[in-house]
Amino acid sequence: MSPISYKGFRLSKLNEPRFRHIWFLLYWLFYGIVFWTLEQGVKMNYHTVWCPLDDKIPFCELFVIPYYFWFFFIFWIIIYGFFYDIKAFNKFHMFVILTYTVTLIIYIAYPNQQLLRPQEYARDNILVDIAKLLYSYDTNTNVCPSIHIIGSMAVMFTAWHSEKYSTKKWRIAFVIMTFVICLSPLFLRQHSIIDVVLGLIISFIAYPLVFKRKTK
Repeated sequence: MSPISYKGFRLSKLNEPRFRHIWFLLYWLFYGIVFWTLEQGVKMNYHTVWCPLDDKIPFCELFVIPYYFWFFFIFWIIIYGFFYDIKAFNKFHMFVILTYTVTLIIYIAYPNQQLLRPQEYARDNILVDIAKLLYSYDTNTNVCPSIHIIGSMAVMFTAWHSEKYSTKKWRIAFVIMTFVICLSPLFLRQHSIIDVVLGLIISFIAYPLVFKRKTK
């Protein structure tokens, strides 16, 4: 696939059809501001999300690897779409805008938190240290539904419908990667099973609305 050329791009040309997709990137600024405000700027009466199955899941520091791989997963699909597949880029962002906005509304209407993080650790290694670092900057609020799950599903669905990664082998590969990433917040005690299930429900509801909808 030949890369998409942005030669001659100017801000004054943002409304031209070949550059209009760039506007989607502004959503990340909007989302970041709103989410940061909810996390840091507003203190609410949080409801604790928990189910009995959560207590059956042990802490496993190995899952910090797929947990942090999620950031690369998201960044990669944006870069791929931006430079090689604008249709995939647009679909990804339409899915994200729909699902992430719904999630923000839920966080506002139903402020929530989890109290699952371990107080003691059976092992002492670099992966445990990374998990502790994660806990130090990532709050335990605004967790249900899980953005980690929804973002992973967004990448998988986009890859499935992209020009390059829609083959059977690639689809299976993305299912496996997404599955492991979706397990990671559970084994890091970052999310309740409820957070994960609700994230999946929202993703599967949004999927036909975005990826099965015919667009010009």
